[in-house]
Amino acid sequence: MAASYQVTSVGHVRGGRQAAVDDDWGRSRARLELDADQFTAAALAGIEAFSHLEVIFLFHRVAETDVETGARRPRGRADWPLVGIFAQRGKARPNRLGLCVCRLVRRDGLALEVEGLDAIDGTPVLDIKPVMRGLLPRGEVREPEWATDLMAGYW
Repeated sequence: MAASYQVTSVGHVRGGRQAAVDDDWGRSRARLELDADQFTAAALAGIEAFSHLEVIFLFHRVAETDVETGARRPRGRADWPLVGIFAQRGKARPNRLGLCVCRLVRRDGLALEVEGLDAIDGTPVLDIKPVMRGLLPRGEVREPEWATDLMAGYW
């Protein structure tokens, strides 16, 4: 039996893109603004020492009726294989969770300016973690050809 959990956003994405367009996210700049009712600046103490962050967020504009639980073709392309939702990174996921590694540009109080975040203005941020070399993949990373093709213009 599936368990249910409640998660509260820690803040929101401000600025950057207004729409979730598939490519050219690399130059996108936005601010991650923490909720001042929940946090003080102490929550971000030391974060400036990191070059990159992992941001976990909610694809809040994906309707629950659009969530995919089976297989689909990435981006709906007939020339790419039918693959399960857990074998791709589409936004219509069972829990509508997004994860992105982005560059930390600067900190300003309870806000973080980031570059290369593939989330849009107003997106609820669920968690922020620093990227640490020791937690990056060990060994070779492999992927199918369609995934390499998909990412060609993403950043």
